[in-house]
Amino acid sequence: MFANISAVTPTQWIIVLSAVAVCFCFSAWTILDAWKRDFESGNEKVLWMQICIFIPILGSLAYIFFGKKRGNPRI
Repeated sequence: MFANISAVTPTQWIIVLSAVAVCFCFSAWTILDAWKRDFESGNEKVLWMQICIFIPILGSLAYIFFGKKRGNPRI
C-alpha cells in the first residue's frame, strides 16, 4: 500500500498537509467554542465536545448547524 510513497511530490505533500491542518483547526475551534458556551446541562456540553472529537468533520459541522444555537455565550 505504501510501497510507492516516494513518488509523492512536495506539492502533493503541501496540499495534503494543508487540508489536514484546516480540518484540525476547524475541529479544534468547534471544541473550544463548545467549551466556552453555557448549555442547559453539563452533559450536553460534554456530548457536543465528544462528538466533535470522535467524529471530527461531521461532528463539527453538526455542532455549527445544531449545537451552537443551543448554547449561550458566556459574558
